Amino acid sequence: MQTLTPPDGFAEFVAERSAGLLRAAWLLTGDVGRAEDLLQTALAATWRHWRRVADAGDPEGYVRKAMLRTYVSWWRRRWRDEVPTEQLPEQTQQSDLAGEQAGRDAVRRALAGLSRQQRAVVVLRYAEDRSVAETAALLNCSPETVKVQASRALARLRVDPHLLGTSRLGAK
Repeated sequence: MQTLTPPDGFAEFVAERSAGLLRAAWLLTGDVGRAEDLLQTALAATWRHWRRVADAGDPEGYVRKAMLRTYVSWWRRRWRDEVPTEQLPEQTQQSDLAGEQAGRDAVRRALAGLSRQQRAVVVLRYAEDRSVAETAALLNCSPETVKVQASRALARLRVDPHLLGTSRLGAK
């Protein structure tokens, strides 16, 4: 069996940026397992082109674009969930685990109520703090489309029953 060694700089990039990329993937999918699959798929695509991607100077942008394209394309295919294992991974102790989980669950449910395009715009614009132009470029659409989708998404999130009382979206 042949062992593949990662191209120069790839392992360092993954170690440094995978936590942020996984957070973005989770916000898109709303599920830890699917987020891990999404990130792994994007990193596998990046691996094949790493020298070119690294030379271009924005490997994180390439991975994010690969994640977004993969995420948007998944709706075209029927996703087959993996069978969960009986043994759960270890969890770290946190002071208010129930409260944090309830907050994450409220965000996940609220994001699940948005269309895929709206969810992608919200994640890029607000969770990833991207500009309208960057978001439009990543989603391959016009800046006006980003603005309209963001406006519609925020309007839906403002009245979402899962977020009422936990967030003040759009409050001034």
